Amino acid sequence: MSIIPDTHPVVAMIERIIGNPLVILGGIAAALVAPVVVLAILLQFAWFKALLASQMGLSLIFAALTVFILLHLAGLGTLAERKIASWMQDRIGPNRVGFWGILQPLADGGKFILKEDITPDHVDKPSFILAPFLAFTVAFITFAVIPWAGYVKWPWMPADAAPLHTAVANVDIGLLYMIAVGSMSVYGVVLGGWASNNKYSFYGGMRSTAQMLSYEVPLGLGLLIVFLSSGSLSGNKIIDDQINGVGGFAIWNIFMHPIAFILVLVAAFAETNRTPFDLAEAEQELVGGYHTEYSSMKLAVFLLSEYVHMAVNGALIMLLFFGGWGLLPFINGPLTVDNHSWWAMLAKYGIIWGKISAMILFYIAIRWTIPRYRYDQLMRIAWKGLIPAGVAMLFIQAVLVAFNLHTHKHWYVSLGVNLVVLAFILAMLGRSKNPVTGRQENMPHIQVVPA
Repeated sequence: MSIIPDTHPVVAMIERIIGNPLVILGGIAAALVAPVVVLAILLQFAWFKALLASQMGLSLIFAALTVFILLHLAGLGTLAERKIASWMQDRIGPNRVGFWGILQPLADGGKFILKEDITPDHVDKPSFILAPFLAFTVAFITFAVIPWAGYVKWPWMPADAAPLHTAVANVDIGLLYMIAVGSMSVYGVVLGGWASNNKYSFYGGMRSTAQMLSYEVPLGLGLLIVFLSSGSLSGNKIIDDQINGVGGFAIWNIFMHPIAFILVLVAAFAETNRTPFDLAEAEQELVGGYHTEYSSMKLAVFLLSEYVHMAVNGALIMLLFFGGWGLLPFINGPLTVDNHSWWAMLAKYGIIWGKISAMILFYIAIRWTIPRYRYDQLMRIAWKGLIPAGVAMLFIQAVLVAFNLHTHKHWYVSLGVNLVVLAFILAMLGRSKNPVTGRQENMPHIQVVPA
């Protein structure tokens, strides 16, 4: 039985063509081969080699390439979201548009473009229009300081030329820039909720304000622990320390600071408004939250910003705790800090994007695994759980720095201290007299009277 409904013959023909597996495979092959062919042609020109050999030119190329990947990653993320959700819930996901439904992102994009763009009369129009594009801009400019693939030196460069960095902006306080710019992401959500003049949107914006500001505290504490250990705010320096490790063997920060990793990971979910911390757009009580009044491309920009923010947070976590572009821990492979060859650069770039993709898949899996927290539970996790643990670990890390036990050479000391603190936290939770309940603490006791 055909899955194509009885519709216009031209539409049916187009759907058959799109659904043909040969068309899909041919499109994928063309997408993979075309960049190689274009690059091979461009390398025949001296001006293109000169562009690659200049720091400004290479930075612009990496900026354009990263924006291109992030834009398409959002579409692939929506497809992965639906496919993984259907797999985890034992149901059928998208299967109509294209072979196995893999062209569903194109259908979604077309829907957003062709859908009527409605701006209600009661909204504050300038702020209403500005909000999604503010969220979009903040999400995109954060990636500028991420060291995507270390340094590279092209074969046609002079022997005495310095290698070029692959970050768009290689600044010594790059991670401080990420924190400062990332903290501005709350403005798009708050402004969208406030400008809508809708009580549900307003509640979503206010929830997001309290949530994102609260979880920036444990996020900052987790980052400070890593900064103290590395003694630098440079992303390149933090990656180099992990790759060099001890005796040339990589020691990732996840093995030195597991509690800091938990702080940053949980805060990343809250900062991106992802389940189980998506209280800013909880459907049960807020309909759609801060973007209830948005439609068409303005809504699409909000959703695109969420996926870009997920990718940037994933890059930050991989940079800080999983060795950045390093392939595996405890292995001294060919992808060393001093390997500036072009093939090593390409391998490093592919590795870090592979790690970011794995992080996005983890985001999606958590969405369909853990239910949404109630708002008072959400705030209690931050202020009564993560922040005290972060302050304690920051103090302990300062003590380790004072006794010069914070380096990767003494990684087992940091790991041991983290495990002791984690065991203490679990023991205190096990001895707690507070019942684990879904009921709010300030609600009156309900006495059941038999009929």
